Amino acid sequence: MKVVVGERNLLPHRELLVSLLPSSVELSWHPTFDEAALVVDLADADVYIGGRVTPAMARAGVGLRLVHTCGAGTDKVSFDDLPAITQVANTFHHEDSIAEYIMAAAVMLRRGLIAQDRALRSGTWATSVYQDGVSQPPTMRGAMVGYVGFGHIGRRTADLLGAMGARGCAVTGSGRVGDTAGLDWHADTSELGRLLKESDVVVVSAPLNDRTTGMIGAAELAQLGPDGLVINVGRGPLVVERDLYEALDAGTIAGAAIDVWYRYPSVGDHAEPSGMPFHQLPNVLMTPHTSGVTRDTFVGRVHDIADNIGRLLDGRSLERVVWPVR
Repeated sequence: MKVVVGERNLLPHRELLVSLLPSSVELSWHPTFDEAALVVDLADADVYIGGRVTPAMARAGVGLRLVHTCGAGTDKVSFDDLPAITQVANTFHHEDSIAEYIMAAAVMLRRGLIAQDRALRSGTWATSVYQDGVSQPPTMRGAMVGYVGFGHIGRRTADLLGAMGARGCAVTGSGRVGDTAGLDWHADTSELGRLLKESDVVVVSAPLNDRTTGMIGAAELAQLGPDGLVINVGRGPLVVERDLYEALDAGTIAGAAIDVWYRYPSVGDHAEPSGMPFHQLPNVLMTPHTSGVTRDTFVGRVHDIADNIGRLLDGRSLERVVWPVR
């Protein structure tokens, strides 16, 4: 069996993956995403590991039996171009890492720590202790956190923030949640407006699809209000790019933590993440899609991927299959 690995985040765990697979498995590693090289390598591959499968890659992999993403999202997989024999599976293990990020971002923004850090670097003590007109910030206790999407990430975040005394509410595409513990209420996305009006912090972690793209725009941000915060760890286009920038710039909302963006590097490590100058705003925490990038996340994912390859070799049913839809 030939396995092509096009996932850069697995490189630190190369030895672990090798140790978990039978010696008969041939691994072909690609340290950078090079579509042309991958197209050639996929011609005789049985498995591809990676989150991005272009139409050309999918058509080249005529013998692909499994495409295994190295995360939950499958929005960059060209399903329609895959051969009929291909199954697509995903994996998670990012919920603890992302929940920690959300908790840290919420505290930093709600307490004004980013602005305080910037001010103190120039010698200004931006606190009510030394400045008139500076308010004393609230803690997370009693804050309402609204979850747009309530899967693995939302559930774990609600656990952490609930331990700090925060409350929660959620909207999902179906209106259902697996575990309602810690939520005051939940509903389908028709109640998004209610969620925004009632929330102090909104956590966006919904999947990106035709129904969710641009689901939060100017009107929704206005409902959140001038004390509200947005933390987007789902996908950038869930929130309208220009509308988010303008709401932050005008003070329509208080601040945002943005970990998922509108532009990504195609080669190397440089790309402007947005066409809007978010970097000039003082009320934004900007991170390069790293909320889930921890050792814990990827060690768990390596185990999942290796298990599914073993199942494929043995002719057993695969876990977490998202395509074909069953």
